[in-house]
Amino acid sequence: MSRANSVAVGCGLGLLGVSLVLGPAPGLAHVASSSDPLPSWLDGTSKRAIRRFVEQASGRDPRAGDPIPVSERIAVFDNDGTLWSEQPLYIPFLFCIDRLRQLAPAHPQWRREEPYASALRGDLDSLLRQGSAALGPLLVASSSGLTTEAFSEGVRRWIRTARHPTTGRPYTAMVYQPMLELLHYLRAHGFRTYIVSGGDVAFMRPWSESVYGVPPEQVIGTRLKLAYRETDGAPVLERLPVIEALVDGPEKPVAIEQIIGRRPVAAFGNSDGDRQMLAWTMAGHRHRFALLVHHTDARREWAYDRQSPIGRLSLALDQARREGWTVVDMAREWRVIHPQPDGSR
Repeated sequence: MSRANSVAVGCGLGLLGVSLVLGPAPGLAHVASSSDPLPSWLDGTSKRAIRRFVEQASGRDPRAGDPIPVSERIAVFDNDGTLWSEQPLYIPFLFCIDRLRQLAPAHPQWRREEPYASALRGDLDSLLRQGSAALGPLLVASSSGLTTEAFSEGVRRWIRTARHPTTGRPYTAMVYQPMLELLHYLRAHGFRTYIVSGGDVAFMRPWSESVYGVPPEQVIGTRLKLAYRETDGAPVLERLPVIEALVDGPEKPVAIEQIIGRRPVAAFGNSDGDRQMLAWTMAGHRHRFALLVHHTDARREWAYDRQSPIGRLSLALDQARREGWTVVDMAREWRVIHPQPDGSR
């Protein structure tokens, strides 16, 4: 997710793929049972590169030299556009709009003020043109003042009924089956997998473990400032109207260093907002791996890159080609895009 699209990042709250109420992701049974650890990846350049890196990093390839110590096997993943769909608009942004509509009766001035007026009209083009100027107000208005527990519960309620505006599917069906398999494959070889997203960390943590197998302490993202309060003798944490950290672009490696304290050995993204995270990962020593998900499949998902206002991929694509990063062609290399309820591919 790029900084140019930070209006969506700010609301953004990089949402999920699978509802907590529905249980594990539909494709996880295949991940665990298949003799091929990446059954939804067609045989090709990307699949071979992934398996070669894992074999080298884990010591299964004796020609590759020393393996990476387990303590250093850290892999970081962007969320929107990398682990689940982000078109035609970052889905977490739609959560913000839904929240604003619920709150609007108590704030009649929003109908006349930007960015609220555009959000309430559903004028997404206007919001994107406003860019970062819309970021703070929308995020603050839609979620500040809540306790962390109340915010998490609001996320869960929304997940139960919300539907993707184009496909009509639950957002629980919009994760990428090949990436679910990749997460599982890495963990099976001693990697710790982290999410590093421009989305609100407090939004992602309630579902990240059940959806991706990533525990909440391994989720890094944009965050509002919190304050400790005691209400009726009970301690709570309240979300304040202040963005404490926006984790996108160059701030991704900064956040990784501050929170994890180790440089990753593998990084996965899909946009220019992930470029610095991948570049910083590849600047380390020994075995390294960087991968971009290139959205090329207009039939099964969406095809977009350099000109897209959502998930623009231009500078990162050029750097990937110069420096030999792996670039996944979704149309040619993924057997299936999203998990199917019946398990078909």
